[in-house]
Amino acid sequence: MVGVGTFVLGIVLLFVLIFLASAIKIVKEYERAVIFRLGRVVGARGPGLFFIIPVFEKAVIVDLRTRVLDVPVQETITKDNVPVKVNAVVYFRVVDPVKAVTQVANYIVATSQIAQTTLRSVIGQAHLDELLSEREKLNRELQKIIDEATDPWGIKVTTVEIKDVELPGGMQRAMAKQAEAERERRARILLAEAERQAAEKLREAAQIISEHPMALQLRTLQTISDVASDKSNVIVLTLPMEMLKLFRSLGEAAETFKESVARKAKDGQDEVSEE
Repeated sequence: MVGVGTFVLGIVLLFVLIFLASAIKIVKEYERAVIFRLGRVVGARGPGLFFIIPVFEKAVIVDLRTRVLDVPVQETITKDNVPVKVNAVVYFRVVDPVKAVTQVANYIVATSQIAQTTLRSVIGQAHLDELLSEREKLNRELQKIIDEATDPWGIKVTTVEIKDVELPGGMQRAMAKQAEAERERRARILLAEAERQAAEKLREAAQIISEHPMALQLRTLQTISDVASDKSNVIVLTLPMEMLKLFRSLGEAAETFKESVARKAKDGQDEVSEE
């Protein structure tokens, strides 16, 4: 009888230990436990140590950390009828564990589906240039729409980023030609502006040289000095402009002298004939 009583006592103690073990719950700092008592929600508990009533209560653990959801590639057509393939990434977290458990069967899958449909819808309402150049604006719009849709589930969408935009090959070639034409246009404008500035500087230099003739001689000497550094060059020196002016002045003086002498001789002949 003593052996049977000891065995029964051991069985009872074992059940008590199992009961206590199932009653003790520990959740981490980033987790919460949603408690159901006889099928009805009584609230969320945690973090740390707490007790539940076995059989009558059940705890569902919910992770509150930010999750990263990779949205699969979505094929859609932009507002200007260009087919594109777009994928994105969504960052979200649970802010209300009770709603995340009771309002939706699987909040991760539900958020993924909402993100996919919203991505196709937003891209379909945007032009291709807007998709490529104003991505931040589209990211904010996506985040707002997805966050409003998941708010009843206790989900907070913090960030949505469009990762990649894939264009058809023909469109890529057309955009490359457009970019090349734009760069060529800018290059021609810059070249024309440089020519205009150079012409203005040359005009200013010509005015200075015309006011100071010696400046041309100094410029000529500087050019000769630059050319003389290479011994293979043959330098031909021209007469200075001042010497040409001197010769021209002497020629004009000689012509004037000849005309004066001829005029005097003619006047003398006229006087002799009168006498």
